[in-house]
Amino acid sequence: MQGRSRKKLVVLAVVIVAAIVAAQMFRGAERAKAKTPVAVASVPVKVASAHRGDLDLTLKVIGRAEAFSTVNVQARVSGQLQALLFKPGGQVKQGDTIIRIDPSLLQAQLDQALGNLAKDQAQLDNANTIIKRYQPLLGKGYVSQMDYDTYKANQGIYTASVKADNAAVELARTQLSYAQIQAPFDAIAGAPLMYPGAQITANDTSIVVLNQIRPIHVTFSIPETGLDGIKATMARGKVPVAVNIPGSKGAAMDAELDFINNAVDTTTSTIQLKARYANDDVRLTPGQFVEVALPTTRLTNVVTVPVVALQNSPLGSFVFVANADGTVQQRMVTAGPTTNGQIVIEKGLNGNETVVTDGQLLLVDGARMHVVTDNG
Repeated sequence: MQGRSRKKLVVLAVVIVAAIVAAQMFRGAERAKAKTPVAVASVPVKVASAHRGDLDLTLKVIGRAEAFSTVNVQARVSGQLQALLFKPGGQVKQGDTIIRIDPSLLQAQLDQALGNLAKDQAQLDNANTIIKRYQPLLGKGYVSQMDYDTYKANQGIYTASVKADNAAVELARTQLSYAQIQAPFDAIAGAPLMYPGAQITANDTSIVVLNQIRPIHVTFSIPETGLDGIKATMARGKVPVAVNIPGSKGAAMDAELDFINNAVDTTTSTIQLKARYANDDVRLTPGQFVEVALPTTRLTNVVTVPVVALQNSPLGSFVFVANADGTVQQRMVTAGPTTNGQIVIEKGLNGNETVVTDGQLLLVDGARMHVVTDNG
């Protein structure tokens, strides 16, 4: 028993000594680690240059595409609709015949007018011959003055009748031409409102609606407070208008301000404007919802940076300025208006700085950084 107790004491002593040695080694390692300087990590960031110059503030509003011209096609003569010569929803060219009305009655009226003209023309020719024959005989007394006056009056009556007949022929010919209706401009035809066989009443029955979409208008309204800026921009030249289809990945469409209404809507304190877009690619359809952006006020000699460069804190707004030595400086600034992803810095920057646009969350004043690009 005493031998076993002695062995236990020896084992316990060895464990204690080992623990003391391990503790001393650990403390030595910690002291050595503390003496080794810790390298400060360099933060990857993206940067952009501050810019000083003129800036056009942009107003963004909602608008809708509107047909440049809309025509509700009606016939100018009454009759039976004979044929529709267009494809519903298809394009029609200016001058193309798109509708035909039965010309039978109109042709008969023209033929009747031509017959009356021929009859009266023959009578006029006869009256001219009689006057030519009897005029020399009047001076010799072979023809009485009364008879000659009667022949002369007949000549005048037939002359007037021929003029009236010519007018009737022109009217009938014009009426007959109205039996074929031509497109007044390049347009898109809507759905037919009447079909062949229907009776058409002149200047009353609508047959189809044509919309001119090349060019096309984009109609929108702006607050009346922006009107002075728009007029100032117009005074410098044409006002560009950017048109976007919401959700579209295509580039913005370049339109041009074409119309400013002559009165402000007092119920909404807005004024209607229209922009003209060539629409050669037929991207816009009348009634389509669009986003519109146009320049208003021009700010001169201002400093701008990308909006993403601006940060906020309880003390105010700031940006990180990238220094040439690879460090950053936290610079307090006063921010102004924003437009097209750029923000005006009214105080705090001179316009020759480089500012951090990405990676700010890992930065503090004086931190080290290195610039990366989208390509790595």
